[in-house]
Amino acid sequence: MAITSTILVVEDDAIVRMLIVDVLEELEFSVIEAADADEALTAVKNTNQVIDLMMTDVGLPGMDGKQLATQVRELRPTVPILFASGYAEGVDFPAGMQVIAKPFSIDQLRDKVKSML
Repeated sequence: MAITSTILVVEDDAIVRMLIVDVLEELEFSVIEAADADEALTAVKNTNQVIDLMMTDVGLPGMDGKQLATQVRELRPTVPILFASGYAEGVDFPAGMQVIAKPFSIDQLRDKVKSML
């Protein structure tokens, strides 16, 4: 049996988050859900929790996705980070971070996640 990768999904829109989680679980990933940066950081700070990839919306309430990514990188320097954004053009992201433009298809999400893991 293959080892399941664990993906932390940070998305403030509950419906969008549910759809992403459903897709990732169908692809046999283990998923941790967070509605905002605070919930995400709680998961990241839990040293018993494996996180193989973080997928975050750029536009989050409070701390945005890029600020969250900076904090996550301080705690877990090796975690790949995937930003989901409706405004992906012309945004610079640090090394090890990629972006997927919203709206994205199930196939695009699968291919992007698999390429990053």
